[in-house]
Amino acid sequence: MKAVTVSSKFQVVIPREVREAMELQPGTKVQVLQYENRIELIPLKQPKALRGFIRGIETEVLREEDRV
Repeated sequence: MKAVTVSSKFQVVIPREVREAMELQPGTKVQVLQYENRIELIPLKQPKALRGFIRGIETEVLREEDRV
């Protein structure tokens, strides 16, 4: 777990290991959530980047015989 310091302008630097693992680039927008006693940063993906991410998902729905 990495620790960061909040600057006088309330800014933090995301550690390099985290940026690389999350593939964050300059200008990436993140959603900021307060959950109980912590802060969560969630990278927002462009809709175009999400295209095809569920390709190959199983779409077969098994139904009970009396529900067909």
